Amino acid sequence: MNEAGISVRPVSDDDRPMLSWLIAELWGSEVVAVHGSVLRPAELAGFIAERCRPAVRVAGLLTYQVLGDVLEIVTLNAIERRSGIGTLLVEASVGKARRCGCREIRLTTTNDNVDALRFYQRRGFRLAELRPGAVDRARQRKPQIPAVGDYGIPLHDEIDLTLRVRPAPPRP
Repeated sequence: MNEAGISVRPVSDDDRPMLSWLIAELWGSEVVAVHGSVLRPAELAGFIAERCRPAVRVAGLLTYQVLGDVLEIVTLNAIERRSGIGTLLVEASVGKARRCGCREIRLTTTNDNVDALRFYQRRGFRLAELRPGAVDRARQRKPQIPAVGDYGIPLHDEIDLTLRVRPAPPRP
């Protein structure tokens, strides 16, 4: 996928060291705690968005795992915000979900992440589940999770969003 100087490609094994560093920079650790588990995003499948000019540089990252017929987005970071990078990465995940025969894409965010809630809902995601206190419990496994999040909102809960994946149209 290539749009306006941004290309999106699958993560390769050669990317893993850089991804470990990038995840630690963006998430405060090489691990993320979500729905009661701890994951290492740099070890997962994913997509990298790169700005091609003037030199190639990482502009965004999405990591995911496929669980049955659900593609779960584990992390999504657009390093350059409001430039279409997040949308390109979500579109890449929709294409992957179709190719894998997934019926939906699922992701988890936190109660303070109002910018992400707006972003995902504008792209068709629906609120699916609220887990009160899930972040408080995750903080016991990953103490780097702050007590207060974006906009000074106390950080306590996980919110799941889902997007139905329509099958690819049949080829003529």
